[in-house]
Amino acid sequence: MRAPSFVSRVAGLFARTQGSGCAGDASRSRLASRLPGNRSQPSQRARQHPLLIGLSALNTSFAGADETAIERSLAFHHTHTDEQLSVTYFADGHYVVDSLFRIDHLLRDFRTGEIYPIDADLLDTLHILRSACGGGTFEVISAYRSAATNAMLQARGDGVATNSLHLQGRAIDVRLTGCDTARLREAAIALARGGVGYYPVSDFVHLDTGRVRVW
Repeated sequence: MRAPSFVSRVAGLFARTQGSGCAGDASRSRLASRLPGNRSQPSQRARQHPLLIGLSALNTSFAGADETAIERSLAFHHTHTDEQLSVTYFADGHYVVDSLFRIDHLLRDFRTGEIYPIDADLLDTLHILRSACGGGTFEVISAYRSAATNAMLQARGDGVATNSLHLQGRAIDVRLTGCDTARLREAAIALARGGVGYYPVSDFVHLDTGRVRVW
């Protein structure tokens, strides 16, 4: 039997993250702002990308799959603080609240120390990409960004958007160990779960949970 293609693996992993829940009434208020919601529709430019066209043609259902049995894990290394974290953030059909707190802390604004809830949708995107691309560690360049830091970067002329999704915990700039950054970009575009920006000189990919677009 022929091995599944790279795009097929991405599509299958995406299907397996659907239908997730959260851990009980006590944690729902903590998770309400971060749980996966409706996907935004791809832009015309994104729709025309060949990997996205191929992905949309695939049957992404997992017949008989037990979604509650699937664990979702991530590994991070923050390039500015040198902090590392390897954590299972979803297990037994629920998001693990303590793990989400640990992720929030690692992905805080490293300049100000301000912590903000990271969108679980973004974590699921990272999980799918990590699984599809070989299971390495995400090297974090930037994640949550406070208003003060965003304003500072704008004043410095770094090309930072006024309404950046980094301000909402919905964006991250990363590399993935063991995976060429251009290949990570292609996988993210094929997944079509939000914005994908590629910065080859700095060697990182921007991922967010906004509308689907590519730059």
